[in-house]
Amino acid sequence: MTADFSFASLFESFTTQLAAMVFYAIKVQGVDIPLVLIWLISGALIFTCYLGFINIRGFSYAIKRLFAKPETNASGEISPYKALTTALSGTVGTGNIAGVAVAISLGGPGATFWMIVAGLLGMSTKFVECTLAVKYRQQHADGTVSGGPMYYIKAALDKYHLPTLGTVLAMFFSVAVIFGSAGFVHVNQGFVQVQSVTGFDNPWLFGVIYAALIGAVIIGGIKSIANVTSKLVPAMCAIYLTAAFVVIGYHITEVPAALALIVKSAFAPDAAYGGFIGVLIQGFRRAAYSNEAGIGSSPIAHAAAKTKDPVSQGFVGLLEPFIDTVLICTITALVIILTGAYQVQGLDAVQITSGAFASVIDWFPIVLMIALLLFGFSTVLSWSYYGLTGWRYLVGNRPTLTTLYKVLFCGMVSMGAVPNIMAVFDFIDSMIFLMAVPNILALYLLLPEVRADLQRYWAARQKQL
Repeated sequence: MTADFSFASLFESFTTQLAAMVFYAIKVQGVDIPLVLIWLISGALIFTCYLGFINIRGFSYAIKRLFAKPETNASGEISPYKALTTALSGTVGTGNIAGVAVAISLGGPGATFWMIVAGLLGMSTKFVECTLAVKYRQQHADGTVSGGPMYYIKAALDKYHLPTLGTVLAMFFSVAVIFGSAGFVHVNQGFVQVQSVTGFDNPWLFGVIYAALIGAVIIGGIKSIANVTSKLVPAMCAIYLTAAFVVIGYHITEVPAALALIVKSAFAPDAAYGGFIGVLIQGFRRAAYSNEAGIGSSPIAHAAAKTKDPVSQGFVGLLEPFIDTVLICTITALVIILTGAYQVQGLDAVQITSGAFASVIDWFPIVLMIALLLFGFSTVLSWSYYGLTGWRYLVGNRPTLTTLYKVLFCGMVSMGAVPNIMAVFDFIDSMIFLMAVPNILALYLLLPEVRADLQRYWAARQKQL
């Protein structure tokens, strides 16, 4: 007992110090600004400007690419559409529901405006990440492909004659994505919502059932995962957005005033929310945490897309932050603001959003519970593949080791519903945001290459018109 307690205390102390390091913040006008957030947002701003606002001028073409006919004889394992839905399933999750509520409760309605701005900027980061993920992916003898930041990090440092550093950073990213892939938080939040709505109170049983369902999908690899997410993502978004639009429709006459409040509060925020800097940071923080632009996770899914030109998938990838943040997070914010749920005392995170839905129809929390379970389940599916890719980068593409990872992953998932594991949550969050350090560095180093590829792609496309 003493040894267990000592280990738990040691781990909690370690994760606390790790989180403090990863999320180290500087104070501006009394507001804490995490350096990792500056790293992510500044990168998105630079990429947007350097590529001539590709997030805006490439938006309509990105939609065309998403629904274009499949390319014949293209390498890869899944369609560009399935790559996008797999990546979306990894980002559209509890953060879109609970995280937005936290941002508005801490930053006020004006945080929504800056969340949208950060989401738009993040589209450029996704374009760069996904282009490079396809360009530097590797195809195995069995026809499967592996790609993502670990591959282009190594390539970037090799180009600058720093092969040893490239190897170290690529391995560092792989280790971080393996640990970051643990689905604890999504399983735990799903259980909490089920418990609050239905009264079900057996976390171990919930975790075992959850893990069994995950195992049934991931055993088939990326193709199986993509087949599920390609159906699950549209379905879960439809369920959630339908419920949200019902709430918005109930308050339809108040929508113009709510939109005006969002804009006004963004530039003339109440001091109670930390002033201008506090509101801006809460919006940027939610966008970065939600769509993960710059983290380097979703490029792993996009690397498996069947496409002949990496730039083509880059365009598909830039749609991800738009759907995740600009659309879904903004709709959530409107629901919370219109109902005034963020002003209710004593509510926290998902309870704020749940209260907003319940204020219109009392059984809507059940719909929210279903949406949360689907969001969380799809996120765990995608991250299982991200972690597996990191695992394969370190140990190789041997079937026995691949199976070992999947067994270990399901074992971790089965424990996710057990309460009092906040130290584990902090550790996972730290691992995920540590991924951004080498990833953004590689994006900077390869940015001129991406711009040259983009110019070539646009020129070739103009000749076809």
